[in-house]
Amino acid sequence: MQSIGNNRVLLISLLAWFIAQTLKVIYTFVVDKHFNAWRFVGSGGMPSSHSAFVMSLSTSIGLIHGWDSSIFALSICFSLIVMYDAAGVRRAVGKQAIILNKIIENLHKKKEKKETEQRLKELIGHTPIEVVAGAFLGVIIAYLMV
Repeated sequence: MQSIGNNRVLLISLLAWFIAQTLKVIYTFVVDKHFNAWRFVGSGGMPSSHSAFVMSLSTSIGLIHGWDSSIFALSICFSLIVMYDAAGVRRAVGKQAIILNKIIENLHKKKEKKETEQRLKELIGHTPIEVVAGAFLGVIIAYLMV
């Protein structure tokens, strides 16, 4: 009987996600000069863990099941949608959150009212470079692990 713990493709994908999230913590420490453990579980930032996860998934499937397999085609289509979403839709949502947070902040200043609304999360999406870096990381990890 096989268990999910024996699924190489899944384990490689999870490893790629873990490495990308760890690199976010290190990158934030180097760039911002302070340790932020929340970067390990947060979205957005360098590199994209979503991209690393899905590209390690697709690459592992391609290496194991063949580049001409239907499951690889499905996986690469899924990966491209996730990466497009990370750099497009989710990045736009983050930009909108910045603007909305400024509007709310200005309203509170004018009314001299205590801030009761919660700030919107601004770091949600990725720049194209963050997505490419995550994708490249995922491909490398898959090639090393398969």
